Amino acid sequence: MDRFAEQRKEMVRHQLESRGIRDARVLDAMRKVPRHLFVQPEDLECAYRDGPLPIGFGQTISQPYIVALMCEAMNLTGDMKVLDIGSGSGYAAAVLAELAQKVISIERLPDLADFARQNLQAAGYDTVTVHCADGCLGYPAEAPYDAIAVAAGAPVPPHALKSQLKTGGRLVIPVGESQRYQDLLKITRLSKDDYRTDNLGGVAFVPLVGEGGWTKSPDGRS
Repeated sequence: MDRFAEQRKEMVRHQLESRGIRDARVLDAMRKVPRHLFVQPEDLECAYRDGPLPIGFGQTISQPYIVALMCEAMNLTGDMKVLDIGSGSGYAAAVLAELAQKVISIERLPDLADFARQNLQAAGYDTVTVHCADGCLGYPAEAPYDAIAVAAGAPVPPHALKSQLKTGGRLVIPVGESQRYQDLLKITRLSKDDYRTDNLGGVAFVPLVGEGGWTKSPDGRS
């Protein structure tokens, strides 16, 4: 018996549907994925609250609404291939695995990459591949992608990520001059060199550190 099932239903009802998330597949995925398996043990009872939670190393698991908003913006179908930048605890990758055929996830911190792998396996998402690498560079070996999700804020959209989109593919990424506050952008590749950008609103993500991102995070971690 999943004692958190009712909390997930309430999360979807009060945090997602009430804020305008309408994609039925996204809502179903958020009801299904056991978010409590992707948080630190001391935060178990807070797993479905309306906000981010710390997962160590200066990183967070994103607010459920933001995960749902990004997934809805990617407009995924079950036969698509998705690149997830910033694995963190693996939660967003698990949600993406409910929505797409193949998910490749990139995490730059080795300990967090291991944490994500362990959580994904425990939750039954052993088809998600987690690589420890610089997320700013994407993962060219599996490109092109139908969609790319970035769970960290960049000063500008990294060219490597844009170039790894299929024509018609979507990059959803927080972008801004501040390491603490950004605009969530949906960048659609229209042709080889043409892109359309839609602003989905203000967000607050940890910084994207790496080549094409920030040199260091606010705590000095490079």
